[in-house]
Amino acid sequence: MLKQRTLKSMTRAMGVGLHSGQRVELTLRPAPVNTGIVFRRVDLPHPVDIPVNAASVTDTRLASTLSKGDARVLTVEHLMSACAGLGLDNLIIDITAEEVPILDGSAASFVYLLQSAGVVEQDAPRRFIRIIRPVEVREGEGGNLKWARLEPYHGYKLHFEIEFDHPAVGATGQSFEFDLGEGQYAREIARARTFGFTRDVEMMRSHGLARGGGLDNAIVMDDYKVLNADGLRYSDEFVKHKILDAIGDLYILGHPLLAAYSAFRSGHGLNNKLLRELLAHPDAYEEVSFSDVRRAPAGFDQLMPAW
Repeated sequence: MLKQRTLKSMTRAMGVGLHSGQRVELTLRPAPVNTGIVFRRVDLPHPVDIPVNAASVTDTRLASTLSKGDARVLTVEHLMSACAGLGLDNLIIDITAEEVPILDGSAASFVYLLQSAGVVEQDAPRRFIRIIRPVEVREGEGGNLKWARLEPYHGYKLHFEIEFDHPAVGATGQSFEFDLGEGQYAREIARARTFGFTRDVEMMRSHGLARGGGLDNAIVMDDYKVLNADGLRYSDEFVKHKILDAIGDLYILGHPLLAAYSAFRSGHGLNNKLLRELLAHPDAYEEVSFSDVRRAPAGFDQLMPAW
């Protein structure tokens, strides 16, 4: 049986929110089978549990935000991406402010944190959402066109293409395909950092955003070049970060996907729109599990290897 997974032990992390600049502490705890991933705002007078699911997404400007009533958690996508990459199904995340810490701007710190706590199997079948017919969403036309699509595939692979008219981005690979079943998430995707332009950072800060952002947790570019002294971690780090984000955004579905995802210039908003489009068409998917691991996609029965 392909089993659900949780953490072996509790673990903690501290940092600052990318947009709020607030200091925040995370405590990640093991959770029973079929719990899913739940954020718990423990800083509120009465703690509020915010389950991770597509309907909980209330804002996708600059990041993915989950809400329940007046309680919310911002910028969840990098942590969710790490959970997807390691195959974690059940987790309680206590958080002391409204924004997940940005750490180094990638998912690598979260992967290290989760692997250090240990990942263990649980005595219950892992439940997947298998795509059985294509689902697509599109926005804009011509030079403003963007789209995202899910198609049937026995596994989980993602193909992303970006298009930025910028010398530093143009000099790198702007399309990439990644198959999660190959077990290379930590090595090939997790270290890709978020990126932005100095002119955008200045504009966001004037609106009270990006207060915690800087060269230590993002790739920052002026009109011509990357400003980070150490340069890029991958030759195609920009598009790999978009794949990292997409993995996190799509894991908000609440179950791992069996699908081929492809996208052109997509972002948090379009990714969530794709999930809602999928859920609006029950004939496009089915829930499956694997009592015989030999019938599961290749690599899905393995715990994610260390770095």
